[in-house]
Amino acid sequence: MTRTDVTEETEGSEPGGYAAARLRLLTEGARSGPPRRRALAELTDDWLAGLFGAATGGHTGVSLVAVGGYGRGELSPRSDLDLLLLHDGRDDKAVAALADRLWYPVWDLGLDLDHSVRTPQQARKTAGEDLKVQLGLLDARHLAGDLGLTSALRTAVLADWRNQAPKRLPELRDLCAERAERQGELRFLLEPDLKEARGGLRDATALRAVAASWLADAPREGLADARRRLLDVRDALHLATGRATDRLALQEQDEVAAGLGLLDGDALLRQVYEAARVISYAGDVTWREVGRVLRSRSVRPRLRAMMSGRNGGKPAAERSPLAEGVVEQDGEVVLARTARPERDPVLPLRAAAAAAQAGLPLSLHAVRRLAATARPLPTPWPAEAREQLVTLLGSGRPTVQVWEALEAEGLVTRLLPDWERVRCRPQRNAVHLWTVDRHLIETAVRAAGFTRRVHRPDLLLVAALLHDIGKGWPGDHSVAGETIARDVAARFGFDRADAAVLATLVRHHLLLVETATRRDLDDPATVRAVAAAVGTERTLELLHALTEADALATGPAAWSSWRGSLVADLVKRVAGVLAGEPAAEAEAAAPTAEHERLAVEAFRTGGPVLALRAQTEPPADSPQPSDLSDLSALSGPADASGRSPGDPGAVDPAGNVPEPLGVELLIAVPDQAGVLPAVAGVLALHRLTVRTAELRSLPLPDGVDGSVLLLDWRVAAQYGSLPQVARLRADLVRALDGTLDIAGRLAERDAAHPRRRGVEPPPPRVTVAPAASRLATVIEVRAQDAPGLLFRLGRALEAAGVRVRSAHVSTLGANAVDAFYVTRGEGVPLPGEEAASVAREVEESLRG
Repeated sequence: MTRTDVTEETEGSEPGGYAAARLRLLTEGARSGPPRRRALAELTDDWLAGLFGAATGGHTGVSLVAVGGYGRGELSPRSDLDLLLLHDGRDDKAVAALADRLWYPVWDLGLDLDHSVRTPQQARKTAGEDLKVQLGLLDARHLAGDLGLTSALRTAVLADWRNQAPKRLPELRDLCAERAERQGELRFLLEPDLKEARGGLRDATALRAVAASWLADAPREGLADARRRLLDVRDALHLATGRATDRLALQEQDEVAAGLGLLDGDALLRQVYEAARVISYAGDVTWREVGRVLRSRSVRPRLRAMMSGRNGGKPAAERSPLAEGVVEQDGEVVLARTARPERDPVLPLRAAAAAAQAGLPLSLHAVRRLAATARPLPTPWPAEAREQLVTLLGSGRPTVQVWEALEAEGLVTRLLPDWERVRCRPQRNAVHLWTVDRHLIETAVRAAGFTRRVHRPDLLLVAALLHDIGKGWPGDHSVAGETIARDVAARFGFDRADAAVLATLVRHHLLLVETATRRDLDDPATVRAVAAAVGTERTLELLHALTEADALATGPAAWSSWRGSLVADLVKRVAGVLAGEPAAEAEAAAPTAEHERLAVEAFRTGGPVLALRAQTEPPADSPQPSDLSDLSALSGPADASGRSPGDPGAVDPAGNVPEPLGVELLIAVPDQAGVLPAVAGVLALHRLTVRTAELRSLPLPDGVDGSVLLLDWRVAAQYGSLPQVARLRADLVRALDGTLDIAGRLAERDAAHPRRRGVEPPPPRVTVAPAASRLATVIEVRAQDAPGLLFRLGRALEAAGVRVRSAHVSTLGANAVDAFYVTRGEGVPLPGEEAASVAREVEESLRG
């Protein structure tokens, strides 16, 4: 039978009428959410039943069954139709013809179709072999035809599922875990997959399947509402994009939010994250219960009988005390029989601390009982409550699951009301892996590893918990957080001195890393400013540990050996000032013999001379490059790892991967205009990332007019091996004499590899940092990172007629934050008006 024949035979079912009614349903604004999904499913049911009736003529022994999401009566605007044509096997040819009469009209309307044709025996066999098929059949719903055939299949499939649950549920759990590993956590992703990510719609369906097994059940409170919210978001996404997609891309989030009546994309993401948190937590509890039940079933009957107590022959659960009112039972932390939460306001924190210290989860029953009956803590907290909070925060990785259990039942916001503003709050920065609330807990987890480095571990851990608490308020989150931290510290029962330290740590938690990466540490003004902000050596010690914990908890792009070494250097200098040592006045360091050799060679040849030196710290027994200008020591033949021996990611003989500090690039060139943009442009063409840059003028030997510029830069390869020195020098020569069109080459490369369309970045901002240095004017640039950005900045500064003394380059995800120390030609800082004018010119050049 041809496709045309099928279409002609089914015209009586009026597919055009269904299409028009479907369009009206999807475009009318009065109905949305569950009512629209149900109405769309009912409309589709009637249409398919009409197709089925016209095609079968009332014959028995065959039925049409909806499975999966359609079986649940949930159709999103672009959902595919999951259909099973069920038959008793009597006439295969007639069934094949019937399938054609059903499937072709669906395809003709452009609807996605997931279809199968099976007998009940075939359906059960396939379900036994394919877990996904079995999950779909659990939601089987009769549409048309032989109701008895459908009912018998449903009964058999449910019986098979319950009988096979001890084997199939571990398989389902592994499937969920594998998917989570592949797709990530829905509640932390900036572009989440609403269906596949952990905490998404797939996991909600898996929890329904667990409940259908009768082996365990999920916590039901809030679960249905969380699932409904994700379905509503998916509906709005389908309507906004016109596509069957589950990925909530950045460029669609504001439109989807508007379709749901939400303020903006941030409000949308927060709603998605909250729903995902509910589903994730329900999954954690459910799979723990599944494991407990399966373990108990695996015990041999005789052994169970020996362990039985008086309670109906059930095994007597062993209860081990952990703390006052808290015991361990069957791998979970529960309340003791004598516990009285209504009389013991510290019990929630004591139970949480005991669970985290033991590395065990808090049982759902215990948390809910605490949430329902525990008395609120007085203000200020008693000392025991504060100690238990510190113990909880200092427990390391187990803190996360315990904190999430408290948060799921509202106990965290009861203990810390300011938490509500940061709960599930997204961070639209690619550097951050987590939402604000989870980042705070991750910082506490990291800080727990540094408690032996500080004299007051309690202050470090509480500061870690509070350092970003101001992100729930408008304005600078550090300024807002300082006020909140002071109030919270008083509520926790800290004295005024400790509260002042906590407020300082929160206010300045970004000070060390921002100063170390964006300021000249040889300038005494830099060191004195940090010392004045910190105040004491002990506060500096705490701030150093908090800085590292915060960066490590942010993500891999926020911390490195290079950043760590800069921060450590700054801390050492500031500690000296706080100890009473005077800040040494910055003096130009005397040129080394290597610098002088390069300068003389540049003068002799009249062109640039380059040298590279690795900045990693190799093992003590590894060979060191003997000649800085010999790049073969850095980019020679690849080793077994596929990297060059000098590649920063190369593996040493012991199997260690040293973290790169970058490579030192020394360039000597006769003093002339355009050196900074030329060097920056060449490095961009060779895909080298610049981390720091320092420029200085070296005088030539007595009796020789002129000078040589020495550029001392730290660079790293974006990927692959480092380029050959000869290639860098050749391109630099061409860039300086004007025969290499750097701007054109960079534009060609961008055109050949266009970036994926995303959200529009905020415009660049260029400012003058007030009182940042006595020796130079500091121009700060904040812009979207892009290849060639430093080249464009160099050209703009050259055009403004200033001299760049040094540059401190910092890239955080998609954001570049650079600081340039600039002077007039005679080496003095710029007057205020002139500095502001230069900043405006540079900003206009970046916007143009």
